[in-house]
Amino acid sequence: MNHGELTQATLEMIKASQAKENDALTKSVSTATGLVAYDLQAPAKNLYPVNTPIRNVLPRTPGGVGTATNWKVIQQVTGSGFDAMGWVAEGQRTGRMSYSAIDKAAAYRTIGEEDQVTFEAVSAGRTFEDVRATAAMRVLQKMMLKEENALTFGNATLNLGTPVTPTVSASGSGATLPAATYSVIVVALTGEGYRGASLTNGIPTSQTITGADGNTYSLNGGSSNKSAAATSAVTLGQTLFASTTSVTGALGYAWFVGTAGNEKLEAITSINSMAINKPLLGTGQTAASVAATDKSSNPTLAFDGLFTTAFKSGSGSYINTLATGTAGTGSFLTSSGRGSVVEIDNAMQNMWDNYQVSPSIIFVNSQELRNITNKVLSSGSAPLLQYFADPAQGAKVVAAGGAIEYYYNPFVMGTGVKIPIMIHPAIPAGTIIMWAKDLPSQYQSNNVPNVAEVKTRKDYYQIDWPLRTRANEFGVYAEEVLAVYAPFAIGVINNVGNG
Repeated sequence: MNHGELTQATLEMIKASQAKENDALTKSVSTATGLVAYDLQAPAKNLYPVNTPIRNVLPRTPGGVGTATNWKVIQQVTGSGFDAMGWVAEGQRTGRMSYSAIDKAAAYRTIGEEDQVTFEAVSAGRTFEDVRATAAMRVLQKMMLKEENALTFGNATLNLGTPVTPTVSASGSGATLPAATYSVIVVALTGEGYRGASLTNGIPTSQTITGADGNTYSLNGGSSNKSAAATSAVTLGQTLFASTTSVTGALGYAWFVGTAGNEKLEAITSINSMAINKPLLGTGQTAASVAATDKSSNPTLAFDGLFTTAFKSGSGSYINTLATGTAGTGSFLTSSGRGSVVEIDNAMQNMWDNYQVSPSIIFVNSQELRNITNKVLSSGSAPLLQYFADPAQGAKVVAAGGAIEYYYNPFVMGTGVKIPIMIHPAIPAGTIIMWAKDLPSQYQSNNVPNVAEVKTRKDYYQIDWPLRTRANEFGVYAEEVLAVYAPFAIGVINNVGNG
């Protein structure tokens, strides 16, 4: 019997054995042996959010050249004589008006993201998904998320400096913080710094980036210099409170707490104070490891985003940083008692009184949307319930748990306008930003097509790098800048407590 005949005979014997109801081999085979197919759904599920609302609403204008986009601004015209009077004597001429032209510029910067796909990954993924195509899609999405942060929080020019030494105290009863003399150090955070900070990983100071080409460069993470330390004795049952003077441009604060010389990161807040009533975690980043230097801006690599543009001195933007209030709690938005919020009303009135502009969109954190809703639907305002007719059920359907979708601004020419309120996933709690997308009709011949726009020297482009190993390397880049022609059309309310 040759090999082929032996194999065939063996198969016949196995088949005959399996046909017997009580055969031992049949009983021993089950799904537990692992001799089963693998039901893998294709393609991969991409369970990460790609939400870029500010990027989506800002116009993109191509055609940039050189190293920066430049423009001139005529901010004010001053009449002759008494500026508010136009009277002229019979037969005479009035004096000459005056004005000044201001040069403005915004340097182009490059943003980008890269990835690679090995040859083996392409082969192994065949029939599952086009690995190269899906990897390119994910790089593009991550690039868009980074661009959203840049347009919102980018900081090239505003240094946070050194926060004022915290004011520290202890009071109250019922807390479980052990008795000791505690030392507190605070570091202010930009929007980028707040986004990158966590109790687990610490606050971002500076990082050396090694590019796919092997070259390196350094990025500052958006943190200020650390403050001097302040101490307070705490007896068992008391809560430790700390606050610092608000820092212009800061959207968050990192608090290092411990015995003197052993302070560790214990709290990250979006207001300029904190309260601790439980035992310290004791596992955070040490204050000693944070260099005593300002790491808040990237002057040669970044451009200024909306928040930085608004916070800069001389911008004309409306800025309302709420008072410190009660440490750990802060100051809250205030209900007007007539279905609006005092702080938002004041912002809109100020923008009208000083520049005759009105916001056209408001972005808030989810916390602030809830707080605004609570202030508007106060006991002093009429209940706002939506009733929807449902023909299929022949009854009324009441929608509960609603939120404020629009904010009415009466401070405009003619009748008021409804301004949409939108949640932004990256804006810190306690922060509200609003701006006008277009200047109103009274700005005749303003030559400002957009209040703010993304000016591109070279918009999104993908580079497939030459092969240097058995992997396809590629990157997505853009060369752009946020040009804000009318920063006075931006309003910011920050340091808002949750309540």
